[in-house]
Amino acid sequence: MCISATAAKAFKSVLQEVKFNESVALYVSNGCCFFIAYDALMEPNVIDATIALGLKHRFMWLLLSVNSTMAYAANLTKFLVTKHTSALTLQVLGNVKGVVAVIISILIFRNPVTPLGITSYSLTFMGVVAYGEAKRRYK
Repeated sequence: MCISATAAKAFKSVLQEVKFNESVALYVSNGCCFFIAYDALMEPNVIDATIALGLKHRFMWLLLSVNSTMAYAANLTKFLVTKHTSALTLQVLGNVKGVVAVIISILIFRNPVTPLGITSYSLTFMGVVAYGEAKRRYK
């Protein structure tokens, strides 16, 4: 599963670099029909469980719609960022997101950090700064 997930992520990066129409690229890379069929095969009662939850909790359909819309918007944003920059820039932004999430988690939740963790995130941040500087200089 890990290998197939890595291959799918690589395929998505290639699709982003090819500069497809964003809607077509989202449809192809997300494989909506595949995931629906896979869910129905692996969890045969998922549709009944979803309907039961929807009837039990008033706001479930609203929350599910908002969640789906946000996921679509996030993926569309990734394609647009790649269209105007590059797949490498998107990967670097993903690293920045990870560092920022850890910093926020430390500040808000007071999560403990080891010296190795501090070193790792510092190196990641320095790499991001170096990438931005190199991109600015050699443009």
